[in-house]
Amino acid sequence: MLRPRKRNGIEEIYLSTNTSSLKAKSFRNNPKARLYFCDKRFYRGAMLKGYMEILEDQASKDMIWQFGDVMYYKGGKTDLDYCVLKFTAISARYYSNFKSVDVEL
Repeated sequence: MLRPRKRNGIEEIYLSTNTSSLKAKSFRNNPKARLYFCDKRFYRGAMLKGYMEILEDQASKDMIWQFGDVMYYKGGKTDLDYCVLKFTAISARYYSNFKSVDVEL
């Protein structure tokens, strides 16, 4: 998967990947997912727990497309092997200073 392209707060995060990828196939069978973001410099991070949806409509593809993406998807925005992953978070865990805090969203 490529880095997140768009987000609505921390509850909705949009990424892209190949439709034929193992991740996409896995999410079709089981939409449960977790995303982890870390700040190596300060040794802290956040894990978001939620669900991943695979979006293949053109509006979603257009929404997060970036110029250099043609390197990964030769057919451009309409490439059938290009899809959008929409992650919807339901809870989070933040780690910093050797402590973790759980947060319901």
